[in-house]
Amino acid sequence: MTQLKFLSAYTPALQAQVRELIAQNKLGEYLTRRYPNLHEIQTDKALYRYIMELKQQHLKNAPMIDKVMFDNKLTLTHHALGLHTAISRVQSGKLKAKKEIRIASLFKEVPSEFLRMIVVHELAHLKEIDHNKAFYQLCEYMEPNYHQLEFDLRLLLTFRELGGGK
Repeated sequence: MTQLKFLSAYTPALQAQVRELIAQNKLGEYLTRRYPNLHEIQTDKALYRYIMELKQQHLKNAPMIDKVMFDNKLTLTHHALGLHTAISRVQSGKLKAKKEIRIASLFKEVPSEFLRMIVVHELAHLKEIDHNKAFYQLCEYMEPNYHQLEFDLRLLLTFRELGGGK
């Protein structure tokens, strides 16, 4: 039986449906049909603009973001696809926190919906640190289809782990 580590929190019935798609070699087809278009954001500068547009649209009063980048070091082995940090430094006798968002480089080669989902996730951390009810409500506010996209991203990660490419 195929271990579905990215889907372990989901019900056995749902996992069985995914296993059936895998057994029939249809998981990749399902994902391609649902998400046919890759995005064109390939540079840190373009990613910064994209994130700032979303922030301006949904989180105008959230703290400023000082740095945004695709990060080659963020991988599934680190259990992170995105990362938000606040680096504190003393400047002119005052403590200042620089906010950073790092997105795993694998998001350069995914459909635009998945990039948006991970960006929304990291932006939500500007207001809510923990993964609690308020955090997920904020994610849904910025991306109403957030939970479906998170599930489908887990399907994509499963597909890639099984040797499929997208």
